[in-house]
Amino acid sequence: MEPYIENRVLEVAAYIIETGATVRKAAKEFGVSKSTVHKDMTDRLRHINRAMSEQVAAVLEVNKEERHLRGGYATFLKYRRLAGEA
Repeated sequence: MEPYIENRVLEVAAYIIETGATVRKAAKEFGVSKSTVHKDMTDRLRHINRAMSEQVAAVLEVNKEERHLRGGYATFLKYRRLAGEA
């Protein structure tokens, strides 16, 4: 694996662990696609740092369990904004 890829994987993993960020937020922060972050966190990180991989997996699992809440809240805000404009 190229050194720059390995460095990116470790940086993104540390960011996700520290902040609890979603894959989407991490992708935006590091200027890569969601697919890249997902592959980095689920595949490449496992080969680089097993312990860190398990920590990231735990954060991503929490994010997965909470995503319906984030989506519902986003919809709530959207319609609240639209109601204020009408």
